[in-house]
Formats: sequence, C-alpha cells, structure tokens
Amino acid sequence: MNTKWKMLLLMAFALSLMLIKHHFQIKKNLEKINLCWDQEAGEPQLSDWFNPKKRPDVITTTDWLAPVLWEGTYNRQVLEKYYKRLNITMGLAVICAPRKFSARNLQKFIQSANKYFIVGYNVIFYILLDSFSKLPPIVLGLLRTFKVFLVIKENIWEDLHFIYMKNLLDYIITHIQHEVNFLFIMTANQIFKDDFGVETLGKSVAQLSAWWYFKNGKTFPYERRCKSAAFIPFEEEDFYYHSAIFGGTVQEVLNLLKVYQKGAIQDTENRLTSTYEHHLNKYIFIKKPTKLLSPEYNWDPSFRTPPQIKSVKIPWQSKSV
Repeated sequence: MNTKWKMLLLMAFALSLMLIKHHFQIKKNLEKINLCWDQEAGEPQLSDWFNPKKRPDVITTTDWLAPVLWEGTYNRQVLEKYYKRLNITMGLAVICAPRKFSARNLQKFIQSANKYFIVGYNVIFYILLDSFSKLPPIVLGLLRTFKVFLVIKENIWEDLHFIYMKNLLDYIITHIQHEVNFLFIMTANQIFKDDFGVETLGKSVAQLSAWWYFKNGKTFPYERRCKSAAFIPFEEEDFYYHSAIFGGTVQEVLNLLKVYQKGAIQDTENRLTSTYEHHLNKYIFIKKPTKLLSPEYNWDPSFRTPPQIKSVKIPWQSKSV
C-alpha cells in the first residue's frame, strides 16, 4: 500500500511540474503576443492623422495643444486601422427631456445616428425617457442595438436636466460602464447629416458652441455669480462649449456627471440655480478636454453659414419638427 501511494504521489508531483512548466511557457508566449500587439496596435501619434496647417483660416490647436477638428484637418483612415483592431464598442446616451423634444425628433435622431454615427463599429444607443410610451418605432442596422432607460423622477428636484443626468450617472455605474469603451451624451433635438467618425474619439471630447465660437470671449455666458459652483471669473475665458454633445472614455463622462451633480446640489443649498451647460463649461475650463469638435460638428442652421464652416455634421432640428 505504501509503495502504491508513493508511486501515486511521485506521479502527481511529476504532473504538477509539467503543468507549472506548461503554465510558464503559455505565459511567456502570451507576453510575446501582447508585446507584438502593443507594437502593432499602438495608438497613432497626433501628427500621423491630424494636420492643423490644412485650415489656416481657423483655430486648429488650443493653447494646451489639443486638436480642434475641422473638415480637412484629419485623416480618418489612419485611425480606422487602429480602432478596427481593438474591436471597440461605442455608447451613445440620448437625452430626451420633456418639452424639449418630440417622438418625431427622437426617431429622426436615431435614424440619422444609425447611418452616420461611428459607422462600422459596435454601437449601443441608450435612450433615456420618462415614459416607455414615448418610444417611437426604431429600426437599426448591423452592429447596432438600443436600450431604453426609464427616468425616475424625484419630487425634490425641479431641474429636468439634472434629473436626467442624475439618472444617466446611475445607469452608467450599474450598466453602461460594463458595456462600452467610449461614451457620448447627446440631446435628441439634432440630426446627423454626415459621418461622425472615429476621429472624434478621445479621453475627453468637448463640442465648441456654434452660438459663441465667432464672438469675443468677454461676452461668453459663463456663470459669473461667485457663490455658484459653476463660477468662472470675469477675467477668465478660453472657449464656450455646447452641452448638446460631450464624450470620451466612460470614466471621464462619469467624472463630469459626478462633478455636475455635486455642483448642482451645492447651488441648490445656496439657493442658486445654474444650468448644466454652465457646470459643463466650468468642468472643462478646469479639466481641459483632449480633443475639441469644431462648430462643423454641431451647427444651428438658422445662422448664416460663414465660409469657415465647410461640412456640417450635425445640424439642430427645427423646433417645429
């Protein structure tokens, strides 16, 4: 019996040594594969895909060296080669606040996003509604799906935008952060007219305001009340950003919404009311975005279109729609 047990133990020991050796060999091979992948799939340098000299008529680089995307400045194909290998999934959270959109607005927005938003990649549309009955018929193409999140209202809050963003923050934590690599937040009162591609992806992506881009910075409608959490001093300005679009990594979007929620609550306690756009501008003023979208990506068609606007990606929808 003792001899038999000794043989079994010896065989088990030998097998263990073989498994350990095999494990380290697999680990070594995986490290080699990862090294090759890192070298092959390294993110392109800014100069590989972005040429600011192509548009001398506009600001193409910020003081903090972030690119400002205008038609003609970027090479989407270079970025496509990189992102295709990563098999990324994009998220687009759609804010449908009551009194600011119609079911027709939402349907046109989703139809256009299906056609133009990050084409060729996995996309999940997250639609925030206060009632499932307001959801219009939605037909999507390949690689596209949607989820509807019901907005839970709380009587203590009157600001609808705050309510929607608070719900979005909760849904990001419980669901969205586990499903996507990048996330954009957009309102439903706009419509895609041209490709919104992978050139827009980045850690923190902010939209320059069509209303204010061509105006003097001293006139920007920042929050100037010093007791507000969104306060920006009168002598300070760089750009004014539109709240209709913001995006980046999921963590960066989470950070923005957490700061906004904290600031909005602080303002309420101080008997102040400031808009989400004011808090967005304060957040971006302090934590500079890594990429800016020119007004070409979000334009008000009621304006006279200046020569600097070469290709409008997303115009606002008419209020009569």
